[in-house]
Amino acid sequence: MLYAQTPAAEKRRLFRERLASGELLRFPGAFNPLSAKLIERKGFEGVYISGAVLSADLGLPDIGLTTLTEVAGRGQQIARMTELPALIDADTGFGEPMNVARTIQTLEDAGLAGMHIEDQINPKRCGHLDGKAVVDQDTAIKRIRAAVDARRDPNFLIMARTDIRAVDGLEAALDRAKALVDAGADAIFPEAMRSLEEFAAVRAAVDVPILANMTEFGKSDLFSVDQLQSVGVNIVIWPVSLLRIAMGAAGRALDTLIDEGHLTSKLGEMQHRADLYDLIDYEDYNHFDTSVFNFQIAR
Repeated sequence: MLYAQTPAAEKRRLFRERLASGELLRFPGAFNPLSAKLIERKGFEGVYISGAVLSADLGLPDIGLTTLTEVAGRGQQIARMTELPALIDADTGFGEPMNVARTIQTLEDAGLAGMHIEDQINPKRCGHLDGKAVVDQDTAIKRIRAAVDARRDPNFLIMARTDIRAVDGLEAALDRAKALVDAGADAIFPEAMRSLEEFAAVRAAVDVPILANMTEFGKSDLFSVDQLQSVGVNIVIWPVSLLRIAMGAAGRALDTLIDEGHLTSKLGEMQHRADLYDLIDYEDYNHFDTSVFNFQIAR
């Protein structure tokens, strides 16, 4: 009932422990707290919170328009609803190194298990669009060092994302990844890799966990969990997939309303009221205070 029972520090410790095991951890992207509960219910290992999804949820493009307050607030809403660790997209850290330091502590306080910060310039662009530009290596390193110095919980995961592959090629990405690990990054997110061989090259270049971004309609092919595991990937995210599916279904439902005047034909595609009540633990609230929540769930 209410929020997760596992304290944030314990989620981080368990996440680090599981990450060190070498298994591949699956982190679907949650587009709201309810979808995070569904991800947990289905048996995944973690929840991802995408900056692109948060921007889209506000009706904005993913070009660095969101603020730290908005990101941390939404991150807290999602992280507190699940026993799973939540990894959040912190864009470029919301400013200079001192801003990055504040970002880390704010996200720690919000209950996140970790974050990633990228080496794009401001304003940033979606990682799978053309026309990106990255900062010089010294600036990228300063961001990571500021993040590492600022964190208070050593188990809070600081992941460095590099977008340089699409700008200067794979070799530049490997060199940048090594430099970011030397700066203290706990993990590497190589964005817009084009093949399994490129993921394998990153795996060989660094001795920290690496993440694969399996976003649809982007630069990377959509590899399976087994394929990614075979080349040593440690975390895979599907950042926008659930939002895309939900919005696609919503659009089709609205078309049906226009065409038919009702949604009777869509009932089989909807989450049943009883399933929703089960997911949000309605019965537990009923037991907690029957004078307020006094009802029966009908199927």
